[in-house]
Amino acid sequence: MKNILQEYIRTTPLEKLDAGSVAYIANLQKIAEVAPQIAKAIIQELKDQRSNLKLIASENYSSLSVQLSMGNLLTDKYSEGYAHHRFYPGCSNVDEIEDLACAEAVKLFGCDHAYVQPHSGADANLIAFWSILRTKIQVPLLDKVGEKDLLKLKKEDWDQLRINLGNQKLLAMDLFSGGHLTHGYRHNVSAQMFDAYHYGVNESTGLIDYEELHHLLKTIKPLIFLAGYSAYTRKIDFELLRQFADEVNAVLMVDMAHFAGLVAGKVFEGKFNPIPYAHIVTSTTHKTLRGPRGGLILCKGEFAESVDKGCPMVMGGPLPHVMAAKAIAFIEANNEDFKLYAHKIVANSNALAQACQMNGMKLISGGTDNHLLLIDVRPYGLTGRQAEGALRECGITLNRNTIPNDTNGPWYTSGLRLGTPAVTTLGMESEQMIEIANFVKEILENTKPDIVKKGKDAGELSKALHVTDDAVKEKVQSGIKRLLH
Repeated sequence: MKNILQEYIRTTPLEKLDAGSVAYIANLQKIAEVAPQIAKAIIQELKDQRSNLKLIASENYSSLSVQLSMGNLLTDKYSEGYAHHRFYPGCSNVDEIEDLACAEAVKLFGCDHAYVQPHSGADANLIAFWSILRTKIQVPLLDKVGEKDLLKLKKEDWDQLRINLGNQKLLAMDLFSGGHLTHGYRHNVSAQMFDAYHYGVNESTGLIDYEELHHLLKTIKPLIFLAGYSAYTRKIDFELLRQFADEVNAVLMVDMAHFAGLVAGKVFEGKFNPIPYAHIVTSTTHKTLRGPRGGLILCKGEFAESVDKGCPMVMGGPLPHVMAAKAIAFIEANNEDFKLYAHKIVANSNALAQACQMNGMKLISGGTDNHLLLIDVRPYGLTGRQAEGALRECGITLNRNTIPNDTNGPWYTSGLRLGTPAVTTLGMESEQMIEIANFVKEILENTKPDIVKKGKDAGELSKALHVTDDAVKEKVQSGIKRLLH
């Protein structure tokens, strides 16, 4: 690659080369001097994103300000601990950045306390779990034995503490109903940390049955009652869930990674906003919030001290450059333009859901209240994996997803998850959602699975080929190119 600048310009109209683009180009040129293959892959990703329709519900497009704030010398600085309480010297600049990011998060969400260090939503959940365990289990035991220092605990007291920490109950939404891997799924460490129980959705409606959930909660009496989702299409009544939690003295934890932008943008208000009701809230900072890839914890004052001990409790060194990007994203989200954007995400999601239903597709829960929808692809004779591949061949990028009572399991799945955050960032509206639904219908109707029937892979769904009609493929690809340009 002789000239990264020329290669980038070929993908970027000259009239769009603002100051941010020029900085981006300079960045790529510098990368190419050391590793041209890396610069080439970055440019290819740009081309791919400009030629494929991004409908992955957990992805978005962050601003150039967010992206560029991550590529600087802040990455060279260790800053374990938290602002003004570090294990390394020379952190005054990082302190300023972390203070700003926390303050902006508190202002944006209206919470008591914010912790911006988690590297991901999974990290945020682990820190939240251990913060609850520390506050509710560890501190009371230390008070009981009259010792504040873990290192000075007698062996028998330490052993008892470990037993108590490892035998607490967690109740969360199951993976097939829309929960996340970190919500007690057996292949995730969360299920090995806790005695994990799960609630699902009503088989016929696809909705949470609050009466049944209330009964389950009273029966199990968990330490942690976890709400939130990665693939549930409706609002949740957090006021009611807090009432349920208080009845059994459970900590209400909410994972709002998927809908944080809808909370920040004042789409989810009143009882549908978890901040006033949850003891502790975790999130990512990308997805609907449109920031850098990373995690976030918001909590009541009761848990602030424990949350701030994320390092050394769970994490190592935080990433100052990413905390800077988070601060920028929070500032970007705290204005009227972002509120309009957040409302448009949901309007587009509803338009897409209605158009899919008009095209005869089966939607889990019959529609959506948020940024995503789930399609059952079994009526087309396909698995989610086959449908995902066929759509990608035609230029639509989305992911397969489990649906309630999924007989195909979490790898092949029976569903597709469609999300509107990214296409809304691109400025698309209801009219384009109708076109997208039409594209999805044509692809699914013209895709036939070809399952290998010989040898050791006989009947293996992972070997299924995506055979899509060429005329349909060309038609969809042409339509997507028009939408993206």
